[in-house]
Amino acid sequence: MLNEIKNDASQRMQKCVDSLKTELMKLRTGRANAALLDHVRVDYYGSEVPISQAASVSVEDARTISITPWDKGLVGAIEKAILTSDLGLTPNTAGTVIRIVMPPLTEERRRDLAKVVRNEAEGARVAVRNVRRDANSSIRELEKNKEIGEDDVKRGEAEIQKVTDQFIDKVDEVAAAKEKELMSM
Repeated sequence: MLNEIKNDASQRMQKCVDSLKTELMKLRTGRANAALLDHVRVDYYGSEVPISQAASVSVEDARTISITPWDKGLVGAIEKAILTSDLGLTPNTAGTVIRIVMPPLTEERRRDLAKVVRNEAEGARVAVRNVRRDANSSIRELEKNKEIGEDDVKRGEAEIQKVTDQFIDKVDEVAAAKEKELMSM
């Protein structure tokens, strides 16, 4: 019983960390990253799809992303989708290839992005703590139904706390790595 609750909590906490990593990948650092365009959607014959499903997205060099649509008629739609996105990037078109040159970040913008990283990390910490709360309430529910004793409750809550501390440390590591990446340019 307690192991099932602990394993479920661990899996859910790992999802919180993975979600944080996904959110932080969307932050523009000044270094080209194909994942930057993952959330940009383009109108592909009447349905909204991610750019990666309508074109080949690759990184040419440290500061240039190259997009080659599979259908030549999509060049304009992809350009428009990038321009209207919240990324603040300007695509350059050469025939059927769209290139995005990443402008260097200013010091002020880096500080702003570092604040965003800290806010995202805090959100992930809260999510991990919510999983801990759910696991602890499941353990208390078992005690209430007289399926486990008081000692098992204390031991189970202590194990859940250890797992929580591990995942909070992982969240801190991910956030620190992203902040370091932002500030090192």
